[in-house]
Amino acid sequence: MIGISKLYCGTVEPSDPLRYGRRAKELPSHLLQFSQDKKPIVVWNTTRRCNLACVHCYSQSANRQYEGELTTEEGLALLEDLAQFGAPVVLFSGGEPLLRNDLHALIKHARELGLRAVISTNGTLIDQAQAEQFAEEGLSYVGVSLDGMRETNDKFRGHQGAFDEALAGIRNCRKAGVKVGLRFTINKRNVADVGDIFNLLIDENIPRVCFYHLVYSGRGSKMMEDDLDLDQTRDVVDLIIDRTAQMYRQGLVKEVLTVDNHADGPYLYLRLLREKNDQRAKEVMELLQMNQGNSSGIGIACVSWDGRVHADQFWRHYTFGNVRQRKFSEIWMDTSDELMARLKNRRSFLQGRCGVCRFQEICNGNFRVRAEAATGDLWAPDPACYLTDEEIGIID
Repeated sequence: MIGISKLYCGTVEPSDPLRYGRRAKELPSHLLQFSQDKKPIVVWNTTRRCNLACVHCYSQSANRQYEGELTTEEGLALLEDLAQFGAPVVLFSGGEPLLRNDLHALIKHARELGLRAVISTNGTLIDQAQAEQFAEEGLSYVGVSLDGMRETNDKFRGHQGAFDEALAGIRNCRKAGVKVGLRFTINKRNVADVGDIFNLLIDENIPRVCFYHLVYSGRGSKMMEDDLDLDQTRDVVDLIIDRTAQMYRQGLVKEVLTVDNHADGPYLYLRLLREKNDQRAKEVMELLQMNQGNSSGIGIACVSWDGRVHADQFWRHYTFGNVRQRKFSEIWMDTSDELMARLKNRRSFLQGRCGVCRFQEICNGNFRVRAEAATGDLWAPDPACYLTDEEIGIID
């Protein structure tokens, strides 16, 4: 992820992560992306079941019970292994994680083990009692998915009323004192709502938003034609930067991030150079070098509802192993798996534009699963990279 507010507005300096030795377990949550040890943030899809039917769902969830989900005992054992391994965060996801009956017991155990616990949810099931329980358990963050304003979101999520129900959940979290933010997946169907999402942040006093670039996985694999073209992507990234800076100038300091397209990092750096802000550009480059770009198979991991381990939550077609047979920590460090080994040290395998790009060290080949989905070749250039050949150093 690329912290637009951190980088462009200068809310984080290169000295900030260095102060903590860049060790994941010691860094505050807003600096985790700059850790040096890259112990993985683990997304655990606790259930596949969901009460909505989103058009871009990577897990292709439906509102029915699925067989083979990890039991409570297996989940507790997984959390214990993650804590011993040094994973800094466990992200409870789904489907819709609030449909799992033992969710609160799992959150409580994660916190007792010293793990930071966050949740990714559609927000529609968070009543005041749920929000207060999150607060009691010490949940660090609730990320609520909104993919547009009312009409856009409800159409996108297949349920009329989803926007209002999610907004009620957000308000319940804020009332209970639980940090909450928005998750927005950008595509042609909702890009016109991005400006209104910033207005919503201000109106509802929401402290954080993550704008996700579309990844072609699950039901999202059918949406390639709905992805923005390269010029549209540049335009929306500029809009996100501009609106973030505008809020900052108004004294409204909110955390704004983009996710799943590491071209955003060098693009922001190049924009600072165009604006003659050379000193901040230099500092941003230092921070991007600490970030190290795409972290699939390195600093981000996914455990599926049935215990399968993936490079990230979108890479569901390839499994490194299952926590029912081996501990996650053993699977994650086992580089006898060729793909795991290559993901952990991938630059020599990158082809085409990615193979010669001057920003390799701060992008790390961008999103390999998107390249594979679009071209059939895992190591081909990521088609979502919107930097020009001149910008990446292929031509003068």
